[in-house]
Amino acid sequence: MKKKRVLITGAAGFLGSHLCDRFIKEGYYVIGMDNLITGELRNIEHLFKLPEFEFYHQDVSKYIHVPGELDYILHFASPASPIDYLKIPIQTLKVSSLGTHNVLGLARAKNARVLVASTSEVYGDPLVHPQSEEYWGNVNPVGPRGCYDEAKRFQEAITMAYNNVHGLETRIVRIFNTYGPRMRLNDGRVLPTFIGQAIRGEDLTAFGDGSQTRAFCYVSDLVDGIYRLLFSDYHLPVNIGNPVEITMKEFAEEIIKLTGSGTKVIYKPLPTDDPKQRKPDITKAKTILGWEPKIDRAEGLKITYDYFKSLPEYSITPKEFINK
Repeated sequence: MKKKRVLITGAAGFLGSHLCDRFIKEGYYVIGMDNLITGELRNIEHLFKLPEFEFYHQDVSKYIHVPGELDYILHFASPASPIDYLKIPIQTLKVSSLGTHNVLGLARAKNARVLVASTSEVYGDPLVHPQSEEYWGNVNPVGPRGCYDEAKRFQEAITMAYNNVHGLETRIVRIFNTYGPRMRLNDGRVLPTFIGQAIRGEDLTAFGDGSQTRAFCYVSDLVDGIYRLLFSDYHLPVNIGNPVEITMKEFAEEIIKLTGSGTKVIYKPLPTDDPKQRKPDITKAKTILGWEPKIDRAEGLKITYDYFKSLPEYSITPKEFINK
């Protein structure tokens, strides 16, 4: 029986690489695509020997060409950490606007179902807690985070337009904070930043008074939610995340205990437009997809920390690390 073909953009990234693994495990032929601006080939190098995987080094913001049939497209190409999208704001805007336009055009040409990766950042610094899909958000379009937040809001809008105007089969996932192996150790997101500081013997940096909250979902749980959404009949946005909330102060203390670093938490001024509360309402995911997270934070953090300890970066000195 001929394998169904799925294109995954952002395939060398944290989430994209785990999605490649899942779809190959489920019996699909996977075409990975990435321009490697933030993705890393080591995340997918174990797949290159497989006959059911191929890779295109390509920037989806410029064009997309994939020969042959496509059954599904998952659009995960985008910088996702503050360090990345503050450094390359124009590329961030392009990949969720021009890139999404190209992805949707390809899906229409191939008659493929497409799922786009949105984010909890569309809610901005929320005035409603927890955040449900009906909440429209509180976003500053001209602030430092606007390049990412508004790019993702536009991505949702053009996806819905293709659904409404062309009848394209589309799915939209709003991803909340996710963690696990293959994150970059010092990418600016909370968990790898804390672990990176701890293993270098530095104090962990929290912002404000550390009372702002996040809710962390382990990557295998997130991938399962995305997989279920793709094959559902629901075309409106769905939150996928873990609703167990924790303050940044408490989270930093968990990381110190996990790593045995013996360091402390220090506090710096809260960055502009940094969300003060973040927690998904996953009622839709539960009722429509039959999904909820299974991996608790203690288990997921141990797996993630063990992964970080296995990296070459783990063994280098603080000075060498800073110069990388």
